[in-house]
Amino acid sequence: MKAKINEVLLEMAQQIEAQRQTLIETNKIDIAHCDQNDKSLYDRLIVDNKKVDNMIDALQQLVKKESPLGKELYAFQHENGLQIVNKTVPFGSILIIYESRPDVTVEATATALKSGNKILLKGGKEARRTNLVLHDCWLKALQKIGWSENWIRFLDMDRVTLQNYLKNPDTNIDLIIPRGGERLIAYVKSVAQCPVLVSGRGNNFLYVSETADLKMAQSLIVQSKISKISACNALDKVLIHEKLPATFVEQLIIELKAQEVEIIQEVNEDVWMEEFLDKKIVLAKVADLDHAIQLINQFSGKHSATIVSENAEEADAFMEQVDCAAVYHNASTRFTDGYQFGLGAEMAISTEKLHHRGPLGIEQLVTNKWIIRGNGQTR
Repeated sequence: MKAKINEVLLEMAQQIEAQRQTLIETNKIDIAHCDQNDKSLYDRLIVDNKKVDNMIDALQQLVKKESPLGKELYAFQHENGLQIVNKTVPFGSILIIYESRPDVTVEATATALKSGNKILLKGGKEARRTNLVLHDCWLKALQKIGWSENWIRFLDMDRVTLQNYLKNPDTNIDLIIPRGGERLIAYVKSVAQCPVLVSGRGNNFLYVSETADLKMAQSLIVQSKISKISACNALDKVLIHEKLPATFVEQLIIELKAQEVEIIQEVNEDVWMEEFLDKKIVLAKVADLDHAIQLINQFSGKHSATIVSENAEEADAFMEQVDCAAVYHNASTRFTDGYQFGLGAEMAISTEKLHHRGPLGIEQLVTNKWIIRGNGQTR
């Protein structure tokens, strides 16, 4: 099975290459039907040569990864001779609900297959045409290798039909991963008949300590904001120690405005909670490290947070006490990503504490099973 999975992934890479121009041209039709003024949507939706290259690269990287299946997690020999072993096994069937990003159709499917899972895909209507081309590529890859098409299923249905489907699915579903807004997540949780692993909002914070290298801080803030505004790992809130010089803030504002970023300095609770997915950023002063940690733990999406500091002890305290899936010292939140973390590809980025936090790669898309061998033992 493990060898067959890799064959499917390699064949999918060839199918995508063969359909490169069809994908790009089909995607242009999807883009033409979307809101051209929604920069975040456009950024997530577009498929160009670079995106196609990234899809192929993700597939090839996964082929090189060791299979997560059948790994021994625990072994114990009972005094009566029982051999007790705990090993990794697939979840079974995973349903992922996602919006805008056609590359998820490739990465999520590849990640599920590599970890031995079947997958049901429900993409957003804005990327429907592109997703159908990619799904057809997957079906051709399965056919070429001789695998059943029921390993990958695309749910081509509207919102109401999906809601009814979640209440009464026509097949067994072992795990649901909703990647979308809070309304979608709340609805899925309310009707799901299996575990739900939430890929939550970002709303990421950066704290500039009194000891920070200010040139580094400025670079991290600007690049973490503008490099990809549609990403869940983009920066939204900047907390600045109140004793830092006013010239730092003034220069930072100049740099951000040069990138057409809207700066918010009067903040209410709704703004603190908001994930912008836009060229907006909050700049706010804080009294100290404890104040920064308190704000992050109260308002962030539990996704990513970073401290800019030259004090290692202070940085360690920040990373220990901030309640996020990924915490950083002197680095951008934009690295919270399966590929950047060496996972090859990701299914989503979980902000839940069970069963895993952060990027969900192949190692996180397995569960476990106890295997006990005996020769007639009774208790």
